[in-house]
Amino acid sequence: MRLVIASCSVDYEGRLVAHLPLATRLLMVKADGSVLVHSDGGSYKPLNWMSPPCAMVEIEPDTLEAEAGVVRVWVVRNTKSDDRLRVLIHEILHDSCHELGIDPGLVKDGVEAHLQALLAEHIATLGEGYRLVRREYMTAIGPVDILCRDAEGAHVAVEIKRRGEIDGVEQLTRYLELMNRDPHLVAAGPVRGVFAAQEIKPQARTLATDRGIRCVKLDYDALRGLDDTTDRLF
Repeated sequence: MRLVIASCSVDYEGRLVAHLPLATRLLMVKADGSVLVHSDGGSYKPLNWMSPPCAMVEIEPDTLEAEAGVVRVWVVRNTKSDDRLRVLIHEILHDSCHELGIDPGLVKDGVEAHLQALLAEHIATLGEGYRLVRREYMTAIGPVDILCRDAEGAHVAVEIKRRGEIDGVEQLTRYLELMNRDPHLVAAGPVRGVFAAQEIKPQARTLATDRGIRCVKLDYDALRGLDDTTDRLF
């Protein structure tokens, strides 16, 4: 990756025309060919950019540009369209290249798969006497995250989300409608539902309650054994 901090102006031509007046900015040239123009604000979003496939060349300024103080010109063209980014550099304050290597990608902690595995391991979180039947119990319309039995032996279908919203309740409702038609599953009583999430929206909780679905808020750290809720003062 090449990082350049420079006093520059930027013009974009293509599906629209945009102009960034002269200012000090960070120019990033990535290994995939993309070029991004950042300011010291706006979080992660660049002010302007050119995504690959594209090609960049550095050229000398023309006479008028040189008279205006331009020392270098970057011309970035998209190879599949007429989009063009033209960066007029007046002064370079920093210019460096860095080999970052292959990135392993983002590993999210607390995603639904982790929550499912932890809840299956600690199924008694749902209530005393609960027993795991299996994870990813397949139905005709998709897998239920967890199928378990309660203390009375009745089956319970558990849908797990990080953020519990109405769509998740609707999904669990469809599973329950199908599962309650299976005589093997309802032998000990109707299949009940549990909607489990780290955060449950009020609308989702209201809908779940109206449909007889129990809501359970999951504490990820407690499931991992990092936070003992019995030791809390509040």
